Amino acid sequence: MISVIYTKNFLKSLKKKDKFIQNKARERIRIFREDPFNVLLNNHSLAGEYCNERSFNVTGDVRIIFYLINEDTACFTDIGTHPELYE
Repeated sequence: MISVIYTKNFLKSLKKKDKFIQNKARERIRIFREDPFNVLLNNHSLAGEYCNERSFNVTGDVRIIFYLINEDTACFTDIGTHPELYE
């Protein structure tokens, strides 16, 4: 099982989301901790300014951005819709 560290920015962004997204995020984080490459997550690397980070799906439009500290630990840096994160 992979450990997860949350940045202040991630926790602040998560708190601003509605309850449905917060609950969905918790569910997806649980899945991520058990299997970071579960097909439901669509875990993928990012490019450009986020080239050292990865992302996975919470819902069709909401993503969690993270980076791997080592093979056993991930750091979640942000959560939001595609436009909120990348524009």
